[in-house]
Amino acid sequence: MADVEQKDTVIVGGGPGGYVAAIRASELGQKVTLIEKGTGEPNHTGLGGVCLNVGCVPSKALIAAGHRLREARDASTYGISKTDATIDFKKTQDWKQHKVVDRMTRGVKMLLKKHKVEIIDGVAVMDNDHQLRVLKSGPKQFMDNDGGKKITWKNLILATGSRPVEIPNFKFEGRVIDSTGGLGLKEVPKELVVIGGGYIGAELAGAYADLGSHVTIIEGTDSILGGFDKDMVKVVVKNLKKKGIDIITKAMAKNSTQDDSSVTVTYEVDGKENSIKADYCMVSVGRKPNTDNFALDMTSVKLNDHHQVIVDKQGRTNVPGIWAIGDIVPGPALAHKAFFEGKTAAGAIAGKNTANDWVGVPAVCFADPELVQVGMTADEAKEKGIEVATAKFPFAGNARAVSLDQPDGFVRFTYTKDKKNVVGAEVVGPEASTLAGELSLIVNCGMNVEDVSLTIHPHPTLNEPIQEAADVAMGFPTHI
Repeated sequence: MADVEQKDTVIVGGGPGGYVAAIRASELGQKVTLIEKGTGEPNHTGLGGVCLNVGCVPSKALIAAGHRLREARDASTYGISKTDATIDFKKTQDWKQHKVVDRMTRGVKMLLKKHKVEIIDGVAVMDNDHQLRVLKSGPKQFMDNDGGKKITWKNLILATGSRPVEIPNFKFEGRVIDSTGGLGLKEVPKELVVIGGGYIGAELAGAYADLGSHVTIIEGTDSILGGFDKDMVKVVVKNLKKKGIDIITKAMAKNSTQDDSSVTVTYEVDGKENSIKADYCMVSVGRKPNTDNFALDMTSVKLNDHHQVIVDKQGRTNVPGIWAIGDIVPGPALAHKAFFEGKTAAGAIAGKNTANDWVGVPAVCFADPELVQVGMTADEAKEKGIEVATAKFPFAGNARAVSLDQPDGFVRFTYTKDKKNVVGAEVVGPEASTLAGELSLIVNCGMNVEDVSLTIHPHPTLNEPIQEAADVAMGFPTHI
């Protein structure tokens, strides 16, 4: 029987939350051990987690490639003759994997080595509140004669992430794929069905439409991108339809049948069944926390009704010495949220007065155009009894957006009526993601609209509408 190894700070999961927690814990003087399953087996993401390997980073690479191809095919707006641009998708995928993903994962590994983090390759399985085992990755992991490496800890941070939700009659196999499969296609499909119009579905639908696919989105609710205000979504829908994307709402996906070359998706609208034949069907209806696949039920750690780990503001669970961060705890499943939670937990273990505060966590969707939402919407503020007003400035009044031929969208502030403190901000428009940091700072600090109005923004830039929206709130608009 294997001896029990005693460790200082142990982290299970090397994704955004886990590797950042490891680095911060090391910086704060802790001796850190990070457990992460390798990349040699199916669905194993390795260091960097889902986001870096098969999620937000490679998806942005495909989105960028799609934009380049679309612009190359038609730049007539700028007086540039239309050309018959083509794409070698094998080269695109090779660039995405080796020049983007692999480069970034090597960077994570280098940073962990720099901070002297011990990395154990394997699958962590909980034995009880005080001990876990590390088994070899792969189908024979439970056939290990010695029962795996046994580890105890002073502090344990759980950062096991999440995985795509699989719906009935759409098992992930063959031509029915999840978002990971959608990012790894070997060819650009002529016809692609996307089930689920959330941020993942909308992003990849737009990317493949730019790459040359005809895309159909099937969404169960009355609108795609349900987490954003309808006037923001309206701008995105207009552009998606301009790309030739069909959006079917209030539709229920019923079943799928496939052969070697196609998949047929049956869905129901208003009691009537319809079907679509496509090359692939990508299901992107959400993600579920990985709290059921490493024997967490062998511990006393408490979960909520959504199978998420219940934690306090520092990431502490109900079991002393066990912490949890990232997608397995309540809140949006966002990499930057996990980053912050990792730093908070590592700081709390070191005795720092850290805490998670999600007032200003930005939600970003890299649709076309991009969307950002920070803090409260007007409706959310009113539900909490806060009297607010809103001020909006359109990108149509911004010289930089017009010169980019991207005048659609706006920046909007939600602020208190009495003191005019900003409690929320929203953007839909060109490169909205680049504005998210400033807006998060404004909301986190509870800045007054006058503070924002008096902050000089360079001209001509896409961040000028932030100042202009504040001017609108002050009652002194300039460019509208």
